[in-house]
Amino acid sequence: MFPKPIEHSSAGARTRYQLMLPVALFLWLLPLLAIFMTSIRSGGDINSGNMFGWPSEFLLIENYTAVFTQSKAGLYLWNSVKVTIPTTLVTVSLSCLTGYALAMYRFKWAVPLFFLFVAGNFVPFQILMVPVRNFSVNTGLYNTVLGLVLFHAAFQLGFCTLFMRNFMKALPFELIESARIEGVNELKIFWYLVLPLVKPAVAALSVLIFTFIWNDYFWATVLTQGDHALPITAGVRALNGQFVSQWHLVSAASLLAAVPPVLMFFAMQKHFIAGLTLGATKG
Repeated sequence: MFPKPIEHSSAGARTRYQLMLPVALFLWLLPLLAIFMTSIRSGGDINSGNMFGWPSEFLLIENYTAVFTQSKAGLYLWNSVKVTIPTTLVTVSLSCLTGYALAMYRFKWAVPLFFLFVAGNFVPFQILMVPVRNFSVNTGLYNTVLGLVLFHAAFQLGFCTLFMRNFMKALPFELIESARIEGVNELKIFWYLVLPLVKPAVAALSVLIFTFIWNDYFWATVLTQGDHALPITAGVRALNGQFVSQWHLVSAASLLAAVPPVLMFFAMQKHFIAGLTLGATKG
């Protein structure tokens, strides 16, 4: 049913694996390498058609500096920070509470309410574009950082609740019952007993939501228009002029925009892997 681990394979299979792994890794990183090479070229190289050849000059510092001096990339990055961090905190916090309620409280509408959260994940965001935009305009949330935070939190809450509820449901219910018998109130049970046990899951969810929100382009385009609220994913378009396409600067800005999620993953890598594998084995 499951693939056999490579260490249990024959010597020939392990050798082929070791030979093919660098090739597969190079092919996987090839698009990023191409973007990086474009980001250090001059505009003359790109305009002359030298897109994949050896650059005539290397402008690493000049191009990456020009991203901030010739555009509002710094403002766009700050907007992404102002949108992503509050959304991650709000969404993960609320999903921990809703996941705890749906996993630990046995009431009549627990399962239908849980299915309602899950059903929201199957609604295509594209069909909500017009009503959400109209609602944001009517409520004054259009083209604001607060609007992006609220809408992102609302749309991600279903997935986060599903994630946290399933992890909390796997906890021994006897622990909760014994704490209740001892007279511990629900807030202390949640804070001192449940949250420490699901800390890897919270870390894994935080990394996922941070990446989802930071890399969002759809809602950043639909719900924002001015520079004061535009995230970096949508703001890289401003690096292309009306008559001249500055693809070397767009490539540099795109790589800069990819740095925070990568740093977030490596900073939380230990907890992220532990959260994804939590409950995978018993004993």
